[in-house]
Amino acid sequence: MQVSLRSFKQKVRYHQKKFKRYLGKIEKNPPRDLDIIAASIDAEVWKEVDCLSCANCCKKMTPTFKAADIKRIAAHFKISPLEFREKWLKFEKSDGDWVNKTQPCQFLNHTTNMCSIYEVRPADCAGFPYLKKKKMSEYIHVHQQNIEYCPATYKMVEKMMERI
Repeated sequence: MQVSLRSFKQKVRYHQKKFKRYLGKIEKNPPRDLDIIAASIDAEVWKEVDCLSCANCCKKMTPTFKAADIKRIAAHFKISPLEFREKWLKFEKSDGDWVNKTQPCQFLNHTTNMCSIYEVRPADCAGFPYLKKKKMSEYIHVHQQNIEYCPATYKMVEKMMERI
């Protein structure tokens, strides 16, 4: 289903605090079957959210590039990992992470919302938004951050609130 970023931003502004409080409660006292519930909700969410109509994660966030990601993507471009880092990444001393120099992501095609390096994209991108990650209770803090960027995460929390 098509995502309207304008409508999404309005919903986030209205519900964000409530959603974050709810996730905080789930984090402190996770239901025993949380991973099973998350897996069933995940299937429903993807029937309702089309990432290619959104790409907000690529527009507003940056992945963390691990050493293996840098090596793989540099090889894709036939350059050295050092050249790749110098051209496209910056090092965040506070976190010790390599991240994009620019936003939106330099690899996002703004016309199609597709990733130009999809086959070799960072692991962080491949796993995003981590909706059915095992041990979901350990990812609640990530979901609390992502609800303001990702309509799929927002929809997941909305559905969780209906069931739990």
